[in-house]
Amino acid sequence: MRDFVDGTAYNSEQGNRARKLFAAVVLAALDDAIADDKKYGNGPEQIARWARSRDGREVLSCAGIDPNERVVSGLMEFVSKGVRTSVALSREESERRNAALQAEAA
Repeated sequence: MRDFVDGTAYNSEQGNRARKLFAAVVLAALDDAIADDKKYGNGPEQIARWARSRDGREVLSCAGIDPNERVVSGLMEFVSKGVRTSVALSREESERRNAALQAEAA
């Protein structure tokens, strides 16, 4: 029984690592689309084309993201804002965004 539990825990950990790897691929695709947007002005269209492609849908699914049109529009909106993923995921950016929202509400 112990071997079964150890094997299940190992497989779960492997699955989590694979999901994180595919999530990193999604973040890299977003960064590439943001770079394309700054250089050529077609970033949102690029990320939408990728997300709707068979490979894009496969990567999104493996990352634990349901590849539907709502997700595609969210990715396009994120790219159009032009904030790199490393900056958007940082604590400082999150605090700045929250402060801006609170200032707007007041």
